[in-house]
Amino acid sequence: QVQLVESGGGSVQAGGSLRLSCVASGKFFAINVMGWYRQAPGNHRELVASITNTGSINYAHSLKGRFTISRDNTKNTIYLQMNSLKPEDTSVYYCNLGDSLDTYWGQGTQVTVSS
Repeated sequence: QVQLVESGGGSVQAGGSLRLSCVASGKFFAINVMGWYRQAPGNHRELVASITNTGSINYAHSLKGRFTISRDNTKNTIYLQMNSLKPEDTSVYYCNLGDSLDTYWGQGTQVTVSS
């Protein structure tokens, strides 16, 4: 069973920064993609950024430049550095892992940005 545990969410004022972490545990293939998605109330879940085990990165176009995804394969951990946060970044942020067999989700961590 694969578990993804997110941390680092919280409340911050506009212009501030937060760093999210997601640790994966359990059995999954080394060849995989991990990423961050977010979902605000009433909205669809959307991709924020993803990174493969070899370091290939994909960003949502609107977020590139403010958000940075990184990965430590030795710790099965990904990070999301979020800078210059805006109220519209307020969402629940979910960690995701996909390998050749399945897709897994974390429970999510709330990020709230106040103006």
